[in-house]
Amino acid sequence: MSFVEYGDTIKDGDTAIVFLGHESMFPVKVQHGTVTQTKYGVIRHSTDLIGKKYGSKVTCSKGGWVFILHPTPELWTMNLPHRTQILYSTDISIITMMLELKPGSIVCESGTGSGSLSHALIRTVAPTGHLYTVEFHQQRAEKAREEFREHGVEHLVTVTNQDVCKNGFGVSNIADAVFLDIPSPWEAIGHAKAALKAEGGRICSFSPCIEQVQRTCLAMEEYGFTEINTLEILLRVYNVRTISLQIPDLGKAAEDNSSAGFDSSSPSNQGSPCANLQQGTVQFKSGVPLREMVGHTGYLTFATKS
Repeated sequence: MSFVEYGDTIKDGDTAIVFLGHESMFPVKVQHGTVTQTKYGVIRHSTDLIGKKYGSKVTCSKGGWVFILHPTPELWTMNLPHRTQILYSTDISIITMMLELKPGSIVCESGTGSGSLSHALIRTVAPTGHLYTVEFHQQRAEKAREEFREHGVEHLVTVTNQDVCKNGFGVSNIADAVFLDIPSPWEAIGHAKAALKAEGGRICSFSPCIEQVQRTCLAMEEYGFTEINTLEILLRVYNVRTISLQIPDLGKAAEDNSSAGFDSSSPSNQGSPCANLQQGTVQFKSGVPLREMVGHTGYLTFATKS
């Protein structure tokens, strides 16, 4: 099993996603002799998982059932154990596009955190690219290194435990892109420039506060970066559903006009919204925004090494 290479069959030692519903799923490490508890009952890894195909419908001990999904960076972002605040797919998608990443790209990242963005970057640059990720916190760096090994991507990533603001990324003039998610990114701009290739490399800095963005932009200008721009991604989700509304009572004249101009028994008018006139309601499809939406997460500042 690998997060960048699809496998058909669940094997001992794999990481799989137990899918109970769109709002309920969690990762599990498949191990011979182990059981996993769900609200639908027990899943026995030896008999219910190992040897089955990914995507299989597994019946639990209480009669309920779940799906077992192959892990992807998107599913891992939704289910990973949080060691820090993470980036979600909305920001990750624009980061990979604006940094112009592709298979074979070399990327430097700091800090690693919970590895949400790291998995997406690895999948994007595979199979011939490489990610150099730096984490200041020793335990988080060790845990990230362990996860990359379990997920079958350790050959595509190098994890370093050091302070990027003081010691840099450990590489020079090879990176196609640099990503910064640290409290004081302006202190690492010089090291980012040193890590980037001679010309044309891209840099992105994620910061939750506008004061951080201002200082980072000044540092980018000081080190000769061009095309500096900052953006913010706000996602608004709509539910498409059927709406029923009462037809207003417009008086007898309106009734005469509607009966004269509309024949509900005519085949051409069957299934139209007006077919519900006699019931006093009309139905139609509508996009309805959610009552709550995710607001500000952070600012993304991009620039190019000239």
